[in-house]
Amino acid sequence: MFTRAFWKATGERAVRTAAGVLVASLGLDKVGIVDAPWADGLSLAAGSAVMTVLIALAVGNADGPGLTEDVKGRKG
Repeated sequence: MFTRAFWKATGERAVRTAAGVLVASLGLDKVGIVDAPWADGLSLAAGSAVMTVLIALAVGNADGPGLTEDVKGRKG
């Protein structure tokens, strides 16, 4: 939990989660991008990113895999 790899992987997970939630929440009303409920979408995205970080802290030893990492033990 106190390694650079842990925080890098956790940060990547938080960004991926937030982006997915934002896209999903903006698409729920099926409105134009200008009329989308940005405040609600950003609020949900931020909350999901925080939850992702809290889950990573609870697990404590999940260093990866992030987008820039290989699964531990996999060669290639």
